[in-house]
Amino acid sequence: MVTTNSQNDLRDTVPAARQSPAPARLADENGQGKTTIASNVVQKIAGMAAREVSGVHAMGGGMSRAFGAIKERIPGAGTSSTAGVSVEVGEKQAAIDLDMIVEYGASIADLARAVRRNVITAVERMTGLEVIEVNISVEDVHLPDDNAGDDAPEKSRVE
Repeated sequence: MVTTNSQNDLRDTVPAARQSPAPARLADENGQGKTTIASNVVQKIAGMAAREVSGVHAMGGGMSRAFGAIKERIPGAGTSSTAGVSVEVGEKQAAIDLDMIVEYGASIADLARAVRRNVITAVERMTGLEVIEVNISVEDVHLPDDNAGDDAPEKSRVE
């Protein structure tokens, strides 16, 4: 992961717990106060930025996608823009982990570079935090015929 030993090292600024880190506090340069950014804000920005890249079929592994499907059926719950996204947020820096499913035929290396670039740009532009790493885990490849048989009855191979 991070191997630097500077004062701004992520280990010094990021809480140990991933699920409930303290919100980031950005110092206002003109001394008129502080801005606090909750970790779920960074999660949502990163998730939306990752989904914007062509070739990303879905975010999350099997379990997070299953919970997301259940949540979508609950009226008023909406969709989860944080599925497959975990973050560590410190005072000045953020680290992001993404789990995704890619479309068949997409170059995974090129897709990962594009996702990483889009996520870093969006998070840094919107929050002012320095994104020190974006780790991407490709969980599966979506095949074009994966959804074709969902609604249609299965055809017998034998006539």
